[in-house]
This record gives sequence, structure tokens and C-alpha cells, in this order.
Amino acid sequence: MPWAFRSSIPMWPRTSSCSWETTYNTNAQVPDSAGTATAYLCGVKANEGTVGVSAATERTRCNTTQGNEVTSILRWAKDAGKSVGIVTTTRVNHATPSAAYAHSADRDWYSDNEMPPEALNQGCKDIAYQLMHNIKDIDVIMGGGRKYMFPKNKSDVEYRMDEKAGGTRLDGLDLVDIWKSFKPKQKHSFFVWNRTALLALDPNTVDYLLGLFEPGDMQYELNRNNVTDPSLSEMVGVAIKILKKNPKGFFLLVEGGRIDHGHHEGKAKQALHEAVEMDRAIGQAGTMTSPEDTLTVVTADHSHVFTFGGYTPRGNSIFGLAPMVSDTDKKPFTAILYGNGPGYKVVDGERENVSMVDYAHNNYQAQSAVPLRHETHGGEDVAVFAKGPMAHLLHGVHEQNYIPHVMAYAACIGANLDHCAQVSSAGSPPPGPLLLPLVLLPLSILF
Repeated sequence: MPWAFRSSIPMWPRTSSCSWETTYNTNAQVPDSAGTATAYLCGVKANEGTVGVSAATERTRCNTTQGNEVTSILRWAKDAGKSVGIVTTTRVNHATPSAAYAHSADRDWYSDNEMPPEALNQGCKDIAYQLMHNIKDIDVIMGGGRKYMFPKNKSDVEYRMDEKAGGTRLDGLDLVDIWKSFKPKQKHSFFVWNRTALLALDPNTVDYLLGLFEPGDMQYELNRNNVTDPSLSEMVGVAIKILKKNPKGFFLLVEGGRIDHGHHEGKAKQALHEAVEMDRAIGQAGTMTSPEDTLTVVTADHSHVFTFGGYTPRGNSIFGLAPMVSDTDKKPFTAILYGNGPGYKVVDGERENVSMVDYAHNNYQAQSAVPLRHETHGGEDVAVFAKGPMAHLLHGVHEQNYIPHVMAYAACIGANLDHCAQVSSAGSPPPGPLLLPLVLLPLSILF
């Protein structure tokens, strides 16, 4: 973690512009990832727990969805003839990616098995179903979430003996077969479920790619199987090679979503190694694109109640102890702490003595001030880094839903196209590719 020692700088701050964004949902001071994803992908603020709908939709209320759907910048880019892709380390139907294509009153409706009968009877569709039906020509989809695509009790291709890894769908649909059926016969479509098959592909011959590498979320980077699970940076490399063949350009959403999960579990080491891999992915994207024609935006959807302190000296492991003890119980504490979460431990009625535990373990749960099963998000503003055409429009402090409008303006897509005609008449074409790596990381803690 060299950047934690300030001896080197990660890829994301090496940009021409930096700003801040407010992350609140319309009904929540401290947001969730569904409402924030709707903001930075669809351009409108939304309620907590809803995706791809306006604030007129109430969570879990299926009958408040119709007429309140909002479209995303991925849709705008596809409608403009660009290639589009989604790459994530979570399930492909998780909160962030789902806002790119779905309209749901509840982010947790991963398959019809997770939906209440009332919502099914009212005609609402689960998010995995919408992934395959709402925008049928998404060029690249990669992440986890295999089990939501197959009928209940169908064994998983990788974990055949694990019942929990098997299909979840009650409607009997095989969404991978449906995905294949929607693709033109003259095009080359590939479904892969492991790293070996992914890296064996020739991107020049791939028109559509669906990669589902785990039944649920992908493995943490520290736990990743190098045979079956590609890294985030590897997925990004393959995605860009496929998408950049389109002379009209592309839009790519990249999410390092397991950063968020590591923090929720209080596993700081897992979360920070996920952040390092996200940084590698940003670097990979940077080597394959040019700031002359590609707008790259790196941001977070929200922060976490995660802190790093204790007056640690340079060179001290950030996963180690602070050079201090508590004023109250005279016990040491770790340099990394959480405001709340599962790391609150009491032994014999007293705070745990962390000098007696393996605080360097990959799954060590850092100490927290308030006991909770899961650590929560934070409510402060988060950083936005940008480089490329129109990056200067991201400066100062903005509402989170401002971001996709900047990207659309830069790429000449969406509703506001008046400036594009002026640019074209001047003899300078608008930028082609549009690249949006999104990192779920409390970037504000780095400054």
C-alpha cells in the first residue's frame, strides 16, 4: 500500500481535474449504493434502495415504478451508436451496475426468487431479467451473479455440489440462453465462466461477451483463484479491446465493488487490497486510451466510517498498531479504525487487547467504536477525479447527479446536443470513447 505512506501516488489523482460530489439520497442523509448509482448514472437523485427510477418511486412499492423510470448514460451511449460495457467485481445485478439498465423499486430483487408475490403479481421484473431484456445489445458484461441467471436447483458449473451456488430462478428461465438468442446470428457471442476461457478469447473476433465468474459476488482479490477468477484489471483490459473496435467510441462502467463489501465486514485489509486492484484497473485503462479523445472519471458513490490515525510514524504498517494507548484503559489500538461495525470486541467485560491478536490477518476485523453486524456508509462528500475532454467541468462541489450530464456533454450524447453541431461545424469532431471507471472507495480519507 505505498500510497498510504504518501511515498507514491495512486493512478486516480493523476488527473487534470478534481472536484467533490454530495452523495445524499433524496430520503437519506447517509446514502446507499442504489440511490447513488442512479444519481451518477441517470442524472437524477433517487430514494435509498431504488435503481433507475426517480424519487417518485418508493422502495418495495412495485406499483410506484411505472412512469417514473429514468434512463442511464449507458443507454444514451448505446442509442448514439457507441459500444457499451459493464465490468464489476460484484454481482452484475448488484446496486451499481443495475442502475445502468434496470428500473426497480428494490435493489434486492436480484431474481424472481427474491421478490414478494405482490410485486410479481403487479408485473414488476427482477433485475437479472431486466439485464437481459431492457438493453439487449450491451456489448460486454462481466462480473459475478451466475446463480441468478439459471432455474432453481440447476447445479452451478463450477461448484456442482454446493446447493447454495445453484440457480435461484422460480420462472424456469435460463437467462444465458436468452442472452444468446437475442444476438444476431452473424455476430460472434461468447459466454465464459472462468479466467482461462476469458483470456483465451481473441477480442478481435468477439462482438458480445457475457462473463459470469462466480455464483454471487466475485472473490476478494486476496482470495482469488488465478485459474477460475480474472482480476478486475484483466477484465478491464479485455473489455476495452472489444469495445474500442467501434469507430463511434464506447462507454465503459467499471466498479471495484468489493471495496465496499470489505469495509462493511470490517475487513480493512481486504478492502484496501481491492482498492489497489482498482488502481491497477485504472492504470490499465489509461494505457489503452488517450486523454485526447477519452473522458475518464473516477469517483466513489459514498464514503465509509473508516479512519486512519494514531500518529503512526512513516514506514509503520497501516495494518499495525498505533504508537499510543487509550487514555481510559491503557490498551493499544490499531492504526485503522471504524466508527461502527463488527470489529467491536469485548473480552471479560473490557475492550479487547489487540496486541494479543493477529491484526495482520487478511480477514481481521478492525476495531470499531460502536458494535454493528455490518459497518455503515458515511455521509460526507467524496472526491471526483477526471481527465480528458471537458474534464474541467468537474471542479468545486457538485451534486452527484451532475456527473453523467458532464460525460454526456463531453461525448455529445443524450438530450443536450446543441454544442455538438457548433463543434462539428468548426471542423473538430466531438470526442469518441467515453470511459467511466467507478471506484467504491472513501477517497476522501486519503486527504
